[in-house]
Amino acid sequence: MSETPNAGIAAANQTSRRVPAPAARLAPTDKDAPVARPAPADKDAPATQPVHTDPVPAAQPPSAVKPVIPAAAAKRANASVIGMVLALLVSLAVVIPIVLLNAQPKAGSLRPPVDVAGTAAQARDSAGFNLAAAQLPAGWGTNYARWNSAGADGVPYWEVGYVTPAQQFISLTQTAKANPTWLSQRTGDAPVTGDRPVGATDWELRDKPGADKSLILNYKGTTLILTGSADLKEFDVLAAAAVRSVDAGAGSAAAQSSTTDTTTTDSTTTTTGGSK
Repeated sequence: MSETPNAGIAAANQTSRRVPAPAARLAPTDKDAPVARPAPADKDAPATQPVHTDPVPAAQPPSAVKPVIPAAAAKRANASVIGMVLALLVSLAVVIPIVLLNAQPKAGSLRPPVDVAGTAAQARDSAGFNLAAAQLPAGWGTNYARWNSAGADGVPYWEVGYVTPAQQFISLTQTAKANPTWLSQRTGDAPVTGDRPVGATDWELRDKPGADKSLILNYKGTTLILTGSADLKEFDVLAAAAVRSVDAGAGSAAAQSSTTDTTTTDSTTTTTGGSK
């Protein structure tokens, strides 16, 4: 029992001997901190320039997004194009041989033939003279043959259109009532430039640059006019044939007239004999 009070006293003594902890140091206050003072201004220093900032560029719109075709769709599209090309080639392979085997007719063969001699025979009574219906060699063609009644100019005329072997045109005009004004109109007001002999006849030549040329002949009571763009050598062929046809028509008309007179005379004689 005596040890317990001694232990308490010893503990109390140790507690009283402890050194108190040093007090914590306080941080200096703002009053004690040094105050920063601005540096003295330099009178010679240049004034501060304002700072310019570049404007911020506007935001660019996003680029269009390119569609991506799936591989299967692209394959189908290519297959369609290839199929169309192959179909076109097959069609051409079928059509081209057909076109080549069926040759197109010549332009001249598309025109129906013109019966110049038959038309001239029908118009002879209206004309009152032998109409020229030229018989031409192979290679020549005829566009038309017609009799034109008198118009305001008072000149009726026979007209035939010919196509030469060189695919040039010559018109033949014939009338019994030609006059200088009408001739000038028919020849495009071309001046007389000379004469051109064709066989036993001399034709008047009218020509001017950039226009058709003309040959004119007064023959057996009518005036023959040849006008066109052909070479003069082809004019010569038609001129000679026209003169021959007029001569042949005159001979045919004379023979027909003689036959008619003979028939009339025989009829008169028979009637007279019967009356006796």
